[in-house]
Amino acid sequence: MAGAQSGLQRPVTPSKELAEITGSAALPRSQVVSKIWDHIKKNNLQNPQNKREIIADAKLRAIFGKDKVSMFEMNKHLSRHLS
Repeated sequence: MAGAQSGLQRPVTPSKELAEITGSAALPRSQVVSKIWDHIKKNNLQNPQNKREIIADAKLRAIFGKDKVSMFEMNKHLSRHLS
């Protein structure tokens, strides 16, 4: 399979909710995660007492379905918004 992209490099299409943060273009999963972290840092959404916890704003709540997630849980929630 020369030239085939897989895993983190294969372009994925974000859901409408995820596109609010990443844009609607297909991106490799690694870029999606990078854009989510940019959003988290820009909006100061890490819990200051526990940096592994992300406090959702309205855009992230639409993706996560709840007010807080751990950084380890985040990828599970993102997967539901990628096709």
